[in-house]
Amino acid sequence: MTSKIQALDNQHHIHPFSDSKELHEINPREITHAEGVYIYDDKGNKLLDAMAGLWCVNIGYGRQELVDVATKQMSALPYYNLFFKTTHAPAAKLAAKIASLAPEHMNKVFFTGSGSEANDTVFRMARRYWDLKGKPSKKQFISRQNAYHGSTVVGASLGGMGYMHEQGDLPIAGISHVDQPYFFKEGGTLTPEAFGIKAAQSLEAKILEIGEDNVAAFIAEPFQGAGGVIIPPTSYWPEIKRILAKYDVLLVVDEVISGFGRTGEWFASQYYDLKPDLMPIAKGLSSGYLPIGGVIVGDKVAETLIEKGGDFNHGFTYSGHPVAAAVALKNIELLESEGIVERVKNETAPYLQKRWKELAAHPIVGETRGLGMVAGLELVKDKNSHERIAPDSKAGGMCRDFSMANGLIMRPCGDTMIISPPLVITKAEIDELIEKAFKTLDETAKYYHLM
Repeated sequence: MTSKIQALDNQHHIHPFSDSKELHEINPREITHAEGVYIYDDKGNKLLDAMAGLWCVNIGYGRQELVDVATKQMSALPYYNLFFKTTHAPAAKLAAKIASLAPEHMNKVFFTGSGSEANDTVFRMARRYWDLKGKPSKKQFISRQNAYHGSTVVGASLGGMGYMHEQGDLPIAGISHVDQPYFFKEGGTLTPEAFGIKAAQSLEAKILEIGEDNVAAFIAEPFQGAGGVIIPPTSYWPEIKRILAKYDVLLVVDEVISGFGRTGEWFASQYYDLKPDLMPIAKGLSSGYLPIGGVIVGDKVAETLIEKGGDFNHGFTYSGHPVAAAVALKNIELLESEGIVERVKNETAPYLQKRWKELAAHPIVGETRGLGMVAGLELVKDKNSHERIAPDSKAGGMCRDFSMANGLIMRPCGDTMIISPPLVITKAEIDELIEKAFKTLDETAKYYHLM
């Protein structure tokens, strides 16, 4: 029988990225509580959350320290804005802490309420920067196919997801897309190194097509998250850096997913030795306990905006919300004091990647790949030709359903299954993850008569 909560949900709630009609027929699963790396539903089912919510619960569920700091801050100052020549301690301290962890040339932070808002901010900030530099024609942004940069009008336009562009006449003007470094799908007969350079050079071709004097910035995730945990070949980022050094174009590295320890470094820009001009952040900033995001701003951009810009006419009611900022600051302090990022780098991430590679032996897995605390695998009917199991990428959804029934949350991106577990996951919990993933793959293969 449908529970009261499910009935209320069906009657009044429109879900994000969901087919509401279909959801009403099956009823949403009610999640009631969570602890560590596990979530629980109203039927008492325990699920290992290998997606850390939506890439965000880095510190795991049930951390009382974050509840306590939120309660204390809410009692003292539950809200005030940062518009009217005021500040408050949580925002100021959090900005300083983020700057201390970011690449050395990045020392300013602009706060938002989400990663999508952060990328809207980047769009405004980069264009304002070039206006102030006396180059107002530099307005075009270049992004990548199959990239994800949020779901606001600007965020969805910057992203390269065709199914999102189909709704709302997107992308908006001033945004172009170039090749993604997706070797499994698009590498053909090239080596990974040759393909990485080829994919990167599509950026140079687009800059030349548009004209250097018209290009404001190139935006990219260090690895593509919602696109399917696409890890670029080792040749890709060095070639991108060479191209950007050649032309007068800003680099925006979207660290909404990859920031705050997911690669074993505080930021993936440090892992890949990138030097972003702007860096959108969110998710792991507060481990998802409260909504908060921001943009870490490189010194050359910040100095221009501050010294020449006057009022920057952009911001949000909840920019630097004091309770969200206090929770984010405490979250970072716990990641530091408990050595969680270092443990990811030296222990748990290498172990996860070692165990995840074992899934490559399964008959319906065409490739496994990963980095730090993210990983993906490709579901195929034929390992050599990469032929997919079913038309319209239906196998991924079926695999997800089997996974949920087995007490494991994996996410399908088409026919790519991906994970991004909490950074606090233990080796024993990784073993549980892999065991359940193998069982799920077996059931998926049997369903399609491939075992």
